[in-house]
Amino acid sequence: MHLSEITHPNQLHGLSIRQLQQIARQIRDKHLQTVAATGGHLGPGLGVVELTLGLYQTLDLDHDKVIWDVGHQAYPHKLITGRYSCFDTLRQKDGIAGYLKRCESKFDHFGAGHASTSISAALGMALARDMQGDKFKVVAIIGDGALTGGMALEAINHAGHMPKTNLLVVLNDNEMSISPNVGAIPRYLNKIRLSPPVQFLTDNFEEQFKQIPFVGESLSPELGRIKEGMKRLAVPKVGAVFEELGFTYIGPVDGHNLEELIVTFQQAHQIPGPVLVHVATVKGKGYDIAEQDKVGYHAQNPFNLTTGKAVPSNTPKPPGYSKVFAHTLVKLAEQNPKIVGITAAMATGTGLDKLQAKLPDQYIDVGIAEQHAVTLSAGLASEGMRPVVAIYSTFLQRAYDQIIHDVCIQNLPVFFCLDRAGIVGADGPTHQGMYDIAYLRCIPNMVLMAPKDEAELQRMVVTGVHHTTGPIAMRFPRGNGYGVPLMEEGWEPLEIGKGEILRHGDDVLMVGYGTIIHSALQAAEILSEHGIEATVINARFAKPLDTELIFPLAKKIGRVVTLEEGCVMGGFGSAVAEALLDADIVVPIKRIGVPDILVEHAQPNESKAELGLTSPQIAQSVLQAFFKQELSAVG
Repeated sequence: MHLSEITHPNQLHGLSIRQLQQIARQIRDKHLQTVAATGGHLGPGLGVVELTLGLYQTLDLDHDKVIWDVGHQAYPHKLITGRYSCFDTLRQKDGIAGYLKRCESKFDHFGAGHASTSISAALGMALARDMQGDKFKVVAIIGDGALTGGMALEAINHAGHMPKTNLLVVLNDNEMSISPNVGAIPRYLNKIRLSPPVQFLTDNFEEQFKQIPFVGESLSPELGRIKEGMKRLAVPKVGAVFEELGFTYIGPVDGHNLEELIVTFQQAHQIPGPVLVHVATVKGKGYDIAEQDKVGYHAQNPFNLTTGKAVPSNTPKPPGYSKVFAHTLVKLAEQNPKIVGITAAMATGTGLDKLQAKLPDQYIDVGIAEQHAVTLSAGLASEGMRPVVAIYSTFLQRAYDQIIHDVCIQNLPVFFCLDRAGIVGADGPTHQGMYDIAYLRCIPNMVLMAPKDEAELQRMVVTGVHHTTGPIAMRFPRGNGYGVPLMEEGWEPLEIGKGEILRHGDDVLMVGYGTIIHSALQAAEILSEHGIEATVINARFAKPLDTELIFPLAKKIGRVVTLEEGCVMGGFGSAVAEALLDADIVVPIKRIGVPDILVEHAQPNESKAELGLTSPQIAQSVLQAFFKQELSAVG
């Protein structure tokens, strides 16, 4: 059977180990070829090929439920659940998603793009099953990195006290999340993996047995079964923590041995109550380059399969915002030992790996634990340190209570740096940074700012570090800057709450927040070609607003347009509208941003075009709103 013939995972049933190994090779080939062409997550999926095939051999996916944590490790799952023929559309507009989505396939039982959710969701499904008298199996597959998230531990704590609720948790242990894992839990898992009884059984047992005169060779066929039985005897010691939490622990199991996986999962299904199967895998398995560089090949842009090197761009690109942020922060931290960079398992993504390399004592990785990261930073700030919390916009949502309760209510000077704010592209709705303006600006004591380009980002990093009277947040987008000149030192902080005028005109006032300012300026040029002159303001701050600048111009010009790359509901435009209304300045306002929809996966420029955020579309919106000109009037 060829992988292309599999449209339902139950077709795996009854295949021999040899046939499954052939399917495994085909999955890896298809996975590698596709990601090399389109970009996407690489290492996680390559590491779980045998795990997926072995588990699905023991399930009836017409009835049983499988919940993959995060979902970026589920590319093999997609390939055996009817998506082989369209797999080359991975992460492309109108193609299949890079994560699981319930609306994409009946086999995607629960969607996720953030870590540590699977056990909670699976337990909920298992409880619903029992309440309704159903009989299906429920399996959660979670990585050891995601196990550092508090939510996963909360779910384990709950499930362990439900001895009559059948639930299988598969711990995919590859010693990694995106970067190497940190903390006591990964250290404990490593201790299990390297514990003397397990190491003895896996490394030495068979060889020592063969040395027994007249016995070793004759018992050779039985060695596997004897070894497996003795490993079970070792479990009470090496899996003690999980056993004490109420789970039956099985493992560690070789995650690339199909025969062992199938037997183990079959046994696990027979055990009542919560069961945890600990599976040891190799991230990037089957592609040597990815196995050697597990961090670099967690995810990749299009690359050459033979060399592993990225496909070169046709034109040189300016430095990315994350790189500029990290470079600036390192420079400042070298001069100020109180600055501490904090990441939640995203050192490379946020650029804080540069700080780790240069100033390791001023760097903290808390694992996938955003809530802890925020309250930890509050503790640091309360003792006079300058914590800089670098977390993606979409991940900071996970720590909302801590932002309010631990930082803002106590008015502690924590500097939040929100990478991947706005439209992020191929990762889709779970990763779009749409909501940070709205969810942060309503909190007392918080200051919000966003740079128009990478040079202003440098000044805002300085501003954030120097702001010691309370919390402050800076959002910046994914991708490259505009190529504006950068400084190596001598940056001056910005005055809090002060914007700037970039262009003068008497017909319409355009107030932009963040890098959308460049589109606003281009739109103003298009309007000028139609005899309409715009004043363009770079607000810089969403809170506090520069009302001294905005109010007189709004009164004078009488038409206001706000622009942002974030949700319109409750966002920057709402802030301007509220301020004008409260000041009794009643003028027509057009808010341009992301409407009340989920932004699906696509290239950022494709998403912007669909959302009406390109420069010509902005000009068209202004013409239609205020000057009643036809949309076709703008090319």
